[in-house]
Amino acid sequence: MPEDRLQKILAHAGIASRRKAEEIIAAGRVELNGKVVKELGVKADAEKDIIRVDGKRIAEPEDKVWMVLYKPAGCVTTLSDPEGRPTIKQYLEQVVERVYPVGRLDFDVEGTLLVTNDGDLAHQLMHPKFGVRRTYLAKVHGVPEPEQIERLKKGVRLEDGRAKALEADIFSRTPKNTWVRVVVAEGRPHLVKRLMEAVGAPVQKLYRADYGGITVQGLRPGEARDLTKAEIQMLRGQSGKKGKDVPGLRASELPLPARRHGHGPPKPKSRKTGRRNSR
Repeated sequence: MPEDRLQKILAHAGIASRRKAEEIIAAGRVELNGKVVKELGVKADAEKDIIRVDGKRIAEPEDKVWMVLYKPAGCVTTLSDPEGRPTIKQYLEQVVERVYPVGRLDFDVEGTLLVTNDGDLAHQLMHPKFGVRRTYLAKVHGVPEPEQIERLKKGVRLEDGRAKALEADIFSRTPKNTWVRVVVAEGRPHLVKRLMEAVGAPVQKLYRADYGGITVQGLRPGEARDLTKAEIQMLRGQSGKKGKDVPGLRASELPLPARRHGHGPPKPKSRKTGRRNSR
């Protein structure tokens, strides 16, 4: 395994989020091969080096847990929030293992969120070099013109560089609004919102319909389930491949966002679970 930054290794081992891991390092709670490390730029090899936190050696979890959570709107994609906002942790309380999210969804965005303690595969699925496919349904007012859809696919210039959708088309319509299907293969912050804004079709509501072919079909907001062995193998098969080279789900296979009444994130319910999938 190549060397990596200590904070990333701690996050992959399930010790803490990367931001929290940086605080742990700065506080002098981490030892690398017997020496206390406080600098954030230090690298290590998780397989060869001896890394301890508060005197306890870290190790990759033996039981690999992969789940999909239907993240509701109105909560942040972290296990703790310094601002006191609702987090996804409330929907994972029954999970014994320490899992963490694969990527993020904005506070007001709902849909497919993978959670795991498999650091290696999660890192590969999130790595910008490869960019696993993510499919979003963006609700906009009216009906976008064909030229706007083409601009999404040809690319637009954003403040952090050019970006484009791998695929874009009209998914469904109502008398006043349209759901636009947008497939991207990178995880830049607010990417789909910014793409839609750039072509003159600002997003009213955003829903991630799938991540790497995994959907929240059959789940309600706030519910989670274990991935099947076949789904885990599908994710492993995408590791190291570019998103544009991996076939995506057909539009007919994408579930629509669930209808829900009320404001704020729903209260946690018992999660849907099957047999634990290890490795």
